[in-house]
Amino acid sequence: MKIQVLGSAAGGGFPQWNCNCRNCKGFRDGTLNAKSRTQSSIAVSANGEDWILFNTSPDIRAQLESFAPMQPARRIRDTGIAAIVFMDSQIDHTTGLLMLREGCPHKVWSTEMVRQDLTSGFPIFNMLDSWNGGIHWNEIPIEPGNSSFVVPEVPELKLTAVALSSSAPPYSPHRNDPHPGDNIGILIEDTRSGKTVFYAPGLGQIEPHLKPYMKDADCVMVDGTIWSDDELITSGVGDKLGVTMGHLAMTGENGMIEFLDTLEKPRKVLIHINNTNPILDEDSPERAEVESHGIEVSYDGMSIEL
Repeated sequence: MKIQVLGSAAGGGFPQWNCNCRNCKGFRDGTLNAKSRTQSSIAVSANGEDWILFNTSPDIRAQLESFAPMQPARRIRDTGIAAIVFMDSQIDHTTGLLMLREGCPHKVWSTEMVRQDLTSGFPIFNMLDSWNGGIHWNEIPIEPGNSSFVVPEVPELKLTAVALSSSAPPYSPHRNDPHPGDNIGILIEDTRSGKTVFYAPGLGQIEPHLKPYMKDADCVMVDGTIWSDDELITSGVGDKLGVTMGHLAMTGENGMIEFLDTLEKPRKVLIHINNTNPILDEDSPERAEVESHGIEVSYDGMSIEL
């Protein structure tokens, strides 16, 4: 199984276009040792040719240009994208679908809650009806014990969805009425080798039902959005705590680092990293601390093979 990180940043990317925080300013003036990052997305394949694209960020065109297997190679009009899977309906995970309109129809998988958001509050599915058949939607099941599915175009991979506690986006009709399926994690298993990766770029809390998936996986790629719960406030860029945005801070009691320390088997990789997070500075004490725990910080172009 091949996993390609197309984008490793949170919404807005890094540096964020309108941000002058320490990280963004330092990157622009050349005083920060860091890599630029686009908004989070990964692609997974069993054969290196047919890829499941997880989320379509607003940066999708640049991401596809940077990864040769996604580019046309077999026909005049072509792509390595076999299917698209949405983890949620957030703007930074779905807007790129509009950029892929020339390739319609697309085979898209999402939960029913995400489908509702993308046909109502942010109706991009409806908008794409005008392009060559639009979207061929398939439902991701989330009922416990019956949440596995296979994308027919990549039959070697079995996907198992896990509902996460999180809020729907601000434009969702049920923004203040959370439902299972607003946000999911996915266990991806290569049925030939038995190797697995658990992917959850939006993880607000480590709920008991998640622990077995993460403990037994060969690799976990999880939410590394913020270093501390009040990071946006102390950075001067916002007034919300991480927990209210559905993201678990890396530090503090019951933080992400503390939990990852309990896992012995998996390779541990952080993704969806906010522009304010000090771990972006590769010379920072925070980056050194993360690495001392055996945790990797993903970057655009990172390749993992299991």
